[in-house]
Amino acid sequence: MARVSGDVPTEPDGAAEGARSPERLVALSDGVYAIAMTLLVLDITIPPALDRAGFEAALAGVWPSLGAYALSFAVLAGFWRDQRSILHQVRRCDTLMVRVTLAGLDLVALLPFPTSVLSEYGGSYPAAVAVYAATIAGIGLLHLTLFLLARSRPGGMTVRSSDRTAWDGVIDLASTVPVAAASVVVAYTVSPPAALWTWLAVLPLKYLLRRFTSARYRT
Repeated sequence: MARVSGDVPTEPDGAAEGARSPERLVALSDGVYAIAMTLLVLDITIPPALDRAGFEAALAGVWPSLGAYALSFAVLAGFWRDQRSILHQVRRCDTLMVRVTLAGLDLVALLPFPTSVLSEYGGSYPAAVAVYAATIAGIGLLHLTLFLLARSRPGGMTVRSSDRTAWDGVIDLASTVPVAAASVVVAYTVSPPAALWTWLAVLPLKYLLRRFTSARYRT
């Protein structure tokens, strides 16, 4: 039964609580990430009816696309894990948190495009690396904003700021953004191919930061 304040009806407690619950955002995020990860591979094709020489040439030419796909899939997998970790720690979402989450998902859905640009032109044009890196950095910054918003809401999260689980995601996000910025600098000052190798630093950097955090929590 909906409660009434004066002549203005209000939502039932259950409906209001459901609107603030993060479960729907988690489900939406899972769907967007799944579609984006699938779309990454759709541009990787080999033309049909090739002779042996043409097939071998086409197969050799597909490696840049496979590399861009593997990189984007790994990056999206990390972002998906971090966002789920944040949202599962949230008791309730306000309007601003929903908008920040949707903005992040907007960039996630866009990522197959800069991935395609990176695979086609990343070896030659610094701008291709910059577009890709800007998209990645944008996702990371929006996720970090979501986390900080949740932390700033009274009773907004189920963990304390010193909790290791809460800050593992921040470590991941904080390591991705500077690597993205560094890759742009390397693309324009050294070469675009060198900038692509810079992205490989994301995984060992995250691993080392997690090891460092684990050691601090053990002491």
